[in-house]
Amino acid sequence: MSSEPPPRESLDHLISALCARLPEERLIRDPLRRLAYGTDASFYRMVPSLVVRPENEQELVSVIETCREKGWPMTFRAAGTSLSGQAVTDGVLIQLHQGWRHAAVLDDGARIRLDPGVIGARANELLAPYGRKIGPDPASISSCMMGGIAANNASGMCCGTAHNSYHTLDSLRVVLLDGSILDTSDSDSVAAFRQSHAPLVEGLERISANVRTDVDLARRIKHKYRLKNTTGYALNSLIDFRDGVDILAHLMIGSEGTLGCLTSLTYRTVPEPPCKAAALMLFPDLSSACRATMVLRGTSVAAVELMDRAALRAVDHAPGMPENLRSLPPGATALLVDVRGENDAAVEHASEEVQQVLEGITTLEPIAFTTNPDTYALYWKVRKGLFPAVGAVRQVGTTVVIEDVAFPIECLEQGVAALTEAFHRHGYQDVILFGHALEGNLHFVFPQGFEKPGEKERYAALMKDVAQLVAVEFGGSLKAEHGTGRNMAPFVELEWGAEAYALMWQIKALFDPCHLLNPEVMLSRNPSLHLENLKPLPAADEIVDHCIECGFCELVCPSRDLTLTPRQRIVLVRERARLEALQASGNQVLNDTEQAWLAAYEDHSGYDLDTTCAADGMCSTRCPVDINTGELVLKMRQERLQGRAMLARRIGHHFSGATRFARTGLRLQWIGRQLLGHRAMSAISQGMHRLSGGQLPQWIPVLPKAAPIKLLGRVGARGRPDKVVYFPSCATRVLGGDGSSRAVMDITLKLLDKAGYDVIIPAMPGHLCCGMAFSSKGMANEAIHKARELNRELLIASQNGRYPILFDTSPCSLQAEDHLDARLKVQEPVAFAHDHLLPRLELTPLNERVAVHVTCSSHRKGLADRFIALAQACARDVVVPEDIACCGFAGDKGLRVPELNASALQTLAQTVEGCAFGVSNSRTCEMGLTQHSGIAYYSIFDLLDRVSLPARA
Repeated sequence: MSSEPPPRESLDHLISALCARLPEERLIRDPLRRLAYGTDASFYRMVPSLVVRPENEQELVSVIETCREKGWPMTFRAAGTSLSGQAVTDGVLIQLHQGWRHAAVLDDGARIRLDPGVIGARANELLAPYGRKIGPDPASISSCMMGGIAANNASGMCCGTAHNSYHTLDSLRVVLLDGSILDTSDSDSVAAFRQSHAPLVEGLERISANVRTDVDLARRIKHKYRLKNTTGYALNSLIDFRDGVDILAHLMIGSEGTLGCLTSLTYRTVPEPPCKAAALMLFPDLSSACRATMVLRGTSVAAVELMDRAALRAVDHAPGMPENLRSLPPGATALLVDVRGENDAAVEHASEEVQQVLEGITTLEPIAFTTNPDTYALYWKVRKGLFPAVGAVRQVGTTVVIEDVAFPIECLEQGVAALTEAFHRHGYQDVILFGHALEGNLHFVFPQGFEKPGEKERYAALMKDVAQLVAVEFGGSLKAEHGTGRNMAPFVELEWGAEAYALMWQIKALFDPCHLLNPEVMLSRNPSLHLENLKPLPAADEIVDHCIECGFCELVCPSRDLTLTPRQRIVLVRERARLEALQASGNQVLNDTEQAWLAAYEDHSGYDLDTTCAADGMCSTRCPVDINTGELVLKMRQERLQGRAMLARRIGHHFSGATRFARTGLRLQWIGRQLLGHRAMSAISQGMHRLSGGQLPQWIPVLPKAAPIKLLGRVGARGRPDKVVYFPSCATRVLGGDGSSRAVMDITLKLLDKAGYDVIIPAMPGHLCCGMAFSSKGMANEAIHKARELNRELLIASQNGRYPILFDTSPCSLQAEDHLDARLKVQEPVAFAHDHLLPRLELTPLNERVAVHVTCSSHRKGLADRFIALAQACARDVVVPEDIACCGFAGDKGLRVPELNASALQTLAQTVEGCAFGVSNSRTCEMGLTQHSGIAYYSIFDLLDRVSLPARA
């Protein structure tokens, strides 16, 4: 392969060539999505010229070959949670998402084969039944993907250096720049590769032999990898292996997509002890904490995480955190110490060992380990969310910088002191320190604005001093686990020295002589690269201004494979705010590209930003600072639909008529499907849906019959002492059974009767609504009006909160809790069934496999465990699809935007194969789940009613 890069052809020529080799819809060209998809978690911003989404290896090969032929640089992207700028580009961004999520557990959990698009936490979920896990455990493991974990050699809290990707790699499959594929687990592939790529294999072996004969260089390499180190290429592979293929495989780990694209990874797994305990230890100062860390290295602790006072201040108001954190002295420092074992006795022994070795070191509070699962999980949740949480307290308009260094552990105390002094010398007073203390690995985080004069220069001076201090004076690592990226590329030679740096360039030339694979990442001749293409984070809306674009929210978003994620929606809103602010200032004229972008936003953003957003709030459950992007979308929706306020008011005023109209429509569609059949009904409905521009809902075969609303009129008091107010949602008052199931109202009333409750129905039930039907459409004023109506009637029915109020639909109960009188004891259906109905019923569980879908509202209310426990009480085998959070039906979006529901549930049918049926606790969600699963979904109340009898007195 020539070392001269081919001349770059025009983007149109590239696109034309790619369209001949894969479907055109996999090529994203519009400026809005290119900006959104091109954003990662780093503080760099580059907009790709083209985004390509190959769905299999052959398509990937075609993309790589075409880009090479046309002279276009390419960058590979998995989750985009990386922090050092290694996943941004102005060339071609190749995303490995859909089609790259396969996983297979091998050898009873001893190994696991993973695609690059598998979430790290998903790998551990698959391994959990075997008592195993993957070695790497980065804080972002619930969001980052295996491609990024391997490409960055990410490690984490308990991983150390022994269990990172480099040391637990079994085999891999990689596509190189020339389109060739090497599978190191396949002897035929390896043999063929040795022949076809002899110069590459022999070149690596030659470099390895030269390094091993250079005693000083070999000694330096061994020293560097005594620490956590991801600065530059994995030069330890040149010493650890002699065979060129083995060297190649291990060079790929931590190469950040600059040598090839990983398409499959097989890991040797590590044990996951079942019993755990943690202690949040408080020390008077950093020095004491560092000394404690040195002592703990001689024990069997699994992890020691350091958090300085500023880090603790950022999280001390988190729910469940000890109140004494708020009153700690200024220099206080915490160590989160984790011990693990095969049984409780082993954990207790490890805890006692820790307390004994720390007896001579002063702590602010007595050391206390907890085995309580909730407290344990809380400690780790807070620790893993530190970076985003810290970023959220920055001044709006500034970015947040995170650096990641490692000191030799024996120099940790002195290194921390020197690092702190350097920050203060350059005027950085609000730096936060935390990290993996056992490895001497520290993260320092600080807000940084680049807009004011002199700020970029101040940051440059700081980084120069930090690099000199860490890499030269202390012999540490400038990048311990976050990857070199663009951020540290100018300092690789400083850390490694000229000789080792030259080796890295030799390695790069063997794989990528044209410098087309992620150019400027890891290796760069540009000394100011880390100061270029800095990401703006302008004020846009107070709902989302604290977002640092970490991407933790993306996994639970139902539109992530269809249009945008919460992070990407925020990116677009911020860019609009930035450009509009520039226009308003009068100090700068927008260029043609910026003007075209704004025009595209005004003309085309509605579908991606608004229409396909379920506004379910699930993003807030993953966001470290509880940002609900759905609230922003609803706010924008309200502004856009202000002109429909009077229509909303009329519908609200005649709500019982509106629900009667809906039931009439269901009766007519039921007649129509009997006369015309499903195919004709679908064709007619789809045509009307298209002609109306999506305004008319689309008919789907799972639409039920009309609900038997007259049931509510037959409810009467029986003189029982236990009473409950039952409020049937408007969805269950409209949507009845489907021929094979009963209406939710009927089931609920029978269950309550079976459990011995007198049921009270509020007056005018047909007219009442919690308001969600209006708020989800941006009609906030009418939503508030309906909530007030409901509040008044529920107070009357419950005798001012004397009796609990059961909602039969989970989302409505969540909406009600936010808007109703505090005296009202609102009961979500799953919580009520688990806490109040189960003790009153005698169950005979079904000997069947049942699928469970935990709705967004149940997740947000923290009811997932109770939901699963309730289902397990009713059926012998329960399946919970792990990769589906929100179903995307979102009220009536399953009818108006059916592609959202289809995209969110694309893997459901495969996951629930073999289940007799499924259960949930939202009637509309159950429709969408039935539509896309191949099995029927019913209310969880239906299952409970099937298996229960009144408990014997």
